[in-house]
Amino acid sequence: MKLGVVLSTRDNDGITGAGFVDAMRRVEDVGLDGIWFFDAIGRGYLNPDPLSGAAAAAAVTKRVDIGTCILQAPLRHPVDLAQRALTTHLLAEGRFRFGVGAGSTQGDFDAMGLDFSQRFKRLAESLETMQALWRGETVGGVDLTPWPAALGGPEILIGSWAGSRWIPIAAKEHAGWIGSAVYTTIGSLREGVARFKGLGGKRAVVTNIQVDLAAPSGALTDDDKLDLCCGPEAAGERLRLLRDIGFDDAVLVVKDHSEAHLAALRALL
Repeated sequence: MKLGVVLSTRDNDGITGAGFVDAMRRVEDVGLDGIWFFDAIGRGYLNPDPLSGAAAAAAVTKRVDIGTCILQAPLRHPVDLAQRALTTHLLAEGRFRFGVGAGSTQGDFDAMGLDFSQRFKRLAESLETMQALWRGETVGGVDLTPWPAALGGPEILIGSWAGSRWIPIAAKEHAGWIGSAVYTTIGSLREGVARFKGLGGKRAVVTNIQVDLAAPSGALTDDDKLDLCCGPEAAGERLRLLRDIGFDDAVLVVKDHSEAHLAALRALL
């Protein structure tokens, strides 16, 4: 199983551009497998724009996967999003994993003046438009004329909670599925990944895994949410549980960007 991180900037007033980029380099240097980016707008804290962050990470690394987990496609115009994603895809040279979803927080849509109830419809339309533009087709009079090196666009992973509709779409039409650990029980993750893989799905990613290796360890059941707020030994066991039930990637939310902490995370698995 691959182990990736989100370099959280929440509650970090000391963040600088140089410091953020240095942390990206450290992720690769310690041997972790991926750098991923969240998407949130207007929640009382500033989150890096996911595609700007992904493009920067692609430019300063050579090996790690670069991903969004997830980008809320309905919040953006599909033509603009298609151009930005294609640029990131070019910079990453095949390492970009474009995780998209409908979104689940009404405040993000209110901030953009958009109808939250139409998000699933907008996601489906956005995916259709972007993929056509990436293939070099003309959509509504728009032709992006993709660079040959980026023709076809990045691989898409679909982020979904219960996933009654979208897990089958992720399995049959796209490169993978992204499930979130933040509000989801272990039992729900277990059921979701089994359904995804049973439908022929390829890459299953679990994200939003909170980390505190100094917290006291305790046993978890299928009714609990999955986190790594426990000692290193228990954290390793929890990651192996995710691997054993079928996940291919685990993405940890990391507030401490130091080399020592990133190396400690790498050593968990």
